[in-house]
Amino acid sequence: MDDRNLMENMLLLEKGACDLYMHGTIESSTENVHQTFTSSLNESLKLQDEIYKKMQSKGWYPTEQVSSTQINSVKQKFSTSCQG
Repeated sequence: MDDRNLMENMLLLEKGACDLYMHGTIESSTENVHQTFTSSLNESLKLQDEIYKKMQSKGWYPTEQVSSTQINSVKQKFSTSCQG
């Protein structure tokens, strides 16, 4: 397993942890539990962002620039689907 695969796996695991912490935050029954999940979620989001930036700097997680026309098209699509 090479560095890229390791980083991809780390990113996937961290995204999964973020998802679990988010649901824990939403479902928490007390303020203390809510704050603990919120704190864990924030730390996990920071780590996820660091992994993503490292992968992006190595060219392993490319992003594409989209035009405002493409953005408006997607906005219109979801605006219409939410109303109906």
